[in-house]
Amino acid sequence: MFTPSSDDVRRFFCDVFRKQRAGDILSPMEAIAGDWIAGHPEYDAELADVDAALARDYAVEGGRTNPFLHLSMHLSISEQVSVDQPRGIRDAINALTGRVGQHEAHHRIMECLGEMIWNSQRDGVPPDADAYVECVRKR
Repeated sequence: MFTPSSDDVRRFFCDVFRKQRAGDILSPMEAIAGDWIAGHPEYDAELADVDAALARDYAVEGGRTNPFLHLSMHLSISEQVSVDQPRGIRDAINALTGRVGQHEAHHRIMECLGEMIWNSQRDGVPPDADAYVECVRKR
């Protein structure tokens, strides 16, 4: 299992941003990340400076969205669709995407994903995949 640190994640997205700007070849995963980066130009300054990205604190109290968490969630949702894991998520996401478009669908799904993770951590139990899929269906 791949368990990157927050620094690894920040380096990954900053590197993809750099490669995009340089016109370098991207791996398939980098290309997916690059598409989500392109959809969030408000993060360009943070992605352009890897040292600042590594040093920055995105505490909730600061009121600023963590661009690396946000982009990671986009990437995670894209991967879930590609492998239909948890089972049924692909159909649920595709139905939502058909109604509101891919980007907006992902943002709505992030609420469900965050809720599932929060509940799992709060209760000390494995994530409830069925509840997650049902939450997406209800969006």
